[in-house]
Amino acid sequence: MMIETTDFRNAMSLLSSAVSVVTTAGLAGRYGFTASAVCSVTDTPPTLLVCMNQSSSSHMHFVENKILTVNVLSAQHQQLSNVFSSKLSPEERFKHGIWTELETGAPVLNDALVSFDCEIEQIQQVGTHTIFICPIVAIQQNQHHQSLVYFNRGYHHVGHSLEQIEVA
Repeated sequence: MMIETTDFRNAMSLLSSAVSVVTTAGLAGRYGFTASAVCSVTDTPPTLLVCMNQSSSSHMHFVENKILTVNVLSAQHQQLSNVFSSKLSPEERFKHGIWTELETGAPVLNDALVSFDCEIEQIQQVGTHTIFICPIVAIQQNQHHQSLVYFNRGYHHVGHSLEQIEVA
């Protein structure tokens, strides 16, 4: 049975995802994009998986630079997410937010919920996307109470705990 693209996309819209701005820097330049396809692979060694559309104008720059930072956005960063998914030039995108560096030199959002500074160790192409397997070389965490997530084609905030009800 063939799954229709529209059916798949509609079903995937119901999968909540953290929103991140993924960045790179190096000889190929400084670039970034908004991503929701990021996940943990293993904690030994600490490694992330990052998916990127091959049609993205910055795709080849990530491949050439061989480094990236996953900047997980807090609830206050919705506008920044929109900026990094827009048609603005890379230079214009990085005018938003305060950027620093950790080990690799990829841009780190100073007030991100958490930033994972990574090397790109493996690259696998699957359909329209590239999967980057990325060992983490440095982490920066900040104190925020809510995360920005994408669900049902819209932004939401997550972070308030539900009260636990004691069952007698």
